[in-house]
This record gives sequence, C-alpha cells and structure tokens, in this order.
Amino acid sequence: MFRCPSCGAFNRVAPGHAGTPTCGRCKRDLDVSGKPQEVDADSYTRAISNSPVPVVVDFWAPWCGPCRMAAPILEKVGHELAGKALVIKVNTDDHPQPSAQLGIRGIPTFIVFKDGREVARQSGVLPAPAMQQWVSASIR
Repeated sequence: MFRCPSCGAFNRVAPGHAGTPTCGRCKRDLDVSGKPQEVDADSYTRAISNSPVPVVVDFWAPWCGPCRMAAPILEKVGHELAGKALVIKVNTDDHPQPSAQLGIRGIPTFIVFKDGREVARQSGVLPAPAMQQWVSASIR
C-alpha cells in the first residue's frame, strides 16, 4: 500500500510491479521506494485516519540537530518497510497543531499509528538498529 504524495490517496501496488505505477485517483507517478513523505497538518490527519497500513510519524524541525541525524535512519526504515508501513514527516515549526494536540514537548519524536490510534511513541534518536527494531515491533 502506497500513499500518493500528490493527492494523498492510498494505492495498492502488486509486488514486483513492472514500470512506474500511477495513482488511481490523480494518475501521477507513485513513489514506491518507501521514502518518508513531508506532510502538512491536514495531510497528517488524513494519513493517520485513512491509512490501511501502520503510519510512522517523525515530528521534527530543520534547526534540530538530532532530527537531522535521525533523517537517514528513518529513510532506511522507510525503504525496508515500503508497502507495509507509511513513513511521514511533520515539520513542527511549519505545522505545530499535530504536535500540540499530541502533547509533544521535545523533538524528534516518533509515533506509530494503527487504525488511527497511537500504538507506540519514542522521543529522541535511537541508533539505526534500535530504531529499526522499535518500528518493526510497533507495526506488528
């Protein structure tokens, strides 16, 4: 299952699909790499409430050193979980509403949602193997 970065629609893509798949709604190319997607507050809300797969959310800010350190780790996690989970990023400076609603006091904070509900939370950066293990355990 993949989220279209253009319109936010979720699309099923068969494993081993040849060529570049397109979104069923807007007909734009889908990124099936699992790369984390930047979202605004509205897209965040739609993604966690409509996603048929678990959603890993990275609450971050560009000025945050640990957030920048976590970015390549989260990108690797996203690639490994492509199609099985969605990884999105919310810039807390540009879109403070979601983090305020969730009571986030420090960044980076990572939250896993399933069926629109929070199932796991991690504040601070973990080493790559620990982050991969935490996410994998959280999406089961």
